[in-house]
Amino acid sequence: MGTKRRSFETGHKPKCLVVVDDTAEWDRAVYYAARWAVRIGGGVVMLRVIETEDRNQQWLGVADIMRAEAHEGANAALDRAAGRANGIAAITPERVIREGDPTEQILDVIDKDADISVLVLAASVGPEGPGPIITTIAKTVGSFPIPVAVVPGNLSDDDIDALS
Repeated sequence: MGTKRRSFETGHKPKCLVVVDDTAEWDRAVYYAARWAVRIGGGVVMLRVIETEDRNQQWLGVADIMRAEAHEGANAALDRAAGRANGIAAITPERVIREGDPTEQILDVIDKDADISVLVLAASVGPEGPGPIITTIAKTVGSFPIPVAVVPGNLSDDDIDALS
């Protein structure tokens, strides 16, 4: 985690990283990120992490098909999110698809792009807690290289507009 942030240096622009997952509230994070980017003249990087399970080698053909389907699903999710960001703020986000552990992949994307200056996540309002990514990241957020913005899943567009 040694990459110096360069967001506000000449030739750079601040970007926020937003995780696009299958939760009901992903749209809140995308909405906030798009508004934030427009407000400060920055960009948005949208990340979709495909979680990989251990795959039995004798079923490699099936694993390849599952992987291809997962990438197809990831692209479809990013298409929806990018369309939403474009509709909110007329911006075209960068898109990243990674495979593996979500927290590790989030940290690696941050480490490899010195312009990312904030991570935006949306929290579920359900009784089961804020969501798996937030629950996991909360344990390590104290050592994160950038600020983490958590958008409550119950905020309306107007609420977010007032904040961003």
